[in-house]
Amino acid sequence: MTSVPITPTAPTTVALADLPQHVGTTFGPSAWRTITQEEVNDFADLTGDHNPIHLDPEVAAQTPFGGTIVHGYLTLSLVVPLMAEILEVTGVTTGINYGLDRLRFPAPVRVGARIRVLSTLREVTEAPGGYQAVFENTFEVEDQAKPGAVALMIVRYYG
Repeated sequence: MTSVPITPTAPTTVALADLPQHVGTTFGPSAWRTITQEEVNDFADLTGDHNPIHLDPEVAAQTPFGGTIVHGYLTLSLVVPLMAEILEVTGVTTGINYGLDRLRFPAPVRVGARIRVLSTLREVTEAPGGYQAVFENTFEVEDQAKPGAVALMIVRYYG
């Protein structure tokens, strides 16, 4: 089933038992979220990734990006709060991130840019005690043709 994106004011609610019926559905987009230099600096301190392209505006200005850019993994880490805005699976006792099958960063996200996520449910299979769901998450960047990230994320939902 393919549908047009849903723009909810609250997350779309899907019962765990009904999840397979929503394969092909696109949820979102989420609200726009600005990524600040302070967040990038904090992420660098947390991960130890102090590449000047993320932290030093003077160095970054001399690159093809023209300024500091967000760590790709910082962009990816925002999938949890952004997806929570657009989808709630009910009847779940535990949900876990099972991993990624594919992750790409097609275009840089400049610090100060606004991003949002669209999430398409691509596959649902039975797993012991619940379902395994594959979501294709696209991180759109405002006023940018290419997304900042595209990830096939696998989630296990247990009922």
